[in-house]
Amino acid sequence: MAKRLKGVILAGGTGSRLFPLTKVTNKHLLPVYDKPMIYYPLETLKKMGCKDIMIVSGREHCGDILNLLGSGRDMGVRLSYEIQDEAGGIAHALGLAERFVGSSNVAVCLGDNIFDDEITLEEFEEGARIFLTSVHDPERFGVAELEKGKECKVISIEEKPTKPKSNFCVTGLYVYDNKVFNYIKNLTPSDRGELEITDVNNFYVRDGLMTCQVLKSWWSDAGTFESLLKATTLVANKKMCECEPKDNKIEITPMAGASGQFGGELNHSVR
Repeated sequence: MAKRLKGVILAGGTGSRLFPLTKVTNKHLLPVYDKPMIYYPLETLKKMGCKDIMIVSGREHCGDILNLLGSGRDMGVRLSYEIQDEAGGIAHALGLAERFVGSSNVAVCLGDNIFDDEITLEEFEEGARIFLTSVHDPERFGVAELEKGKECKVISIEEKPTKPKSNFCVTGLYVYDNKVFNYIKNLTPSDRGELEITDVNNFYVRDGLMTCQVLKSWWSDAGTFESLLKATTLVANKKMCECEPKDNKIEITPMAGASGQFGGELNHSVR
C-alpha cells in the first residue's frame, strides 16, 4: 500500500529580483496571467494527490497569503502554515515541515514554479525523485548528470556549473520519503550560509535512492521579470488556444514557444 503523500510549498524569500513589485507584497501573490502565482504550485500538488499541504513563508507577508487562501477549502485541500523567521535556504525551509509530514512521503514545490505537465507519481514508495527538463542555458540552474545508456539514472547534481555535464535542469519540484529530514539535519551550510536542496538531493544520489522524471511539456519559474513574463505568456497562450471556438481558424504567434523559450512560433489552426 502506497504511503500517503503530503505537500509543501516554499513561498518565502524577499523577491528582491522583482523589486519594486515586491516592495509591499510577497512575490508568490503576484499575478501570472489570471491567477496569483501561488495557485499554480497548489494545483500541481493537488493533481499529484496531495490533500494536506503546508505553505512555508516569511514573516513579512504571511498574513496576506493566509487571507488569500484561508483553510484551502475553496481549492479542495487542507492548508497549514509555517513561518521561516530568517533566510536559511530551501532545505532549511523544508525542515520546518517535519512535524507536519510525519511518517508520510512529501512532495515539495517552490512557490514560483509553474508546470504544464499533468505530473503523476509512478512506482514511488521511498527514496527521492526530481523532475528534469532540457534547457539551453543549464549554467543558470542545478544540473543533473545522467548515466549513459540509462533512461533516468542520476549520477550527480551540480548547482549552477560553469561547465554543465548535461542540459537537464532540475526544476523546483521534489518528492522525498520522510528520511529527508535526517539528511537535512546532517547538512553543513553553504558558502552563502544556507542549507542547500542540491546537497540533500546528492545525499540521495550517493545512497542510490534518487530517481527522476523528464517533463514532456513546458516549465518555468517566475522569479525574475523575464521569467515572470515568460510564464504569463505561456499560460495565456495555452488558455487562449483552449478557449477559441472550434469553427474558427486562428493564427497565434506567442512571445514564448511551446518549449518555454522566447522567440518560437506556434501556428495553431482550429477548423
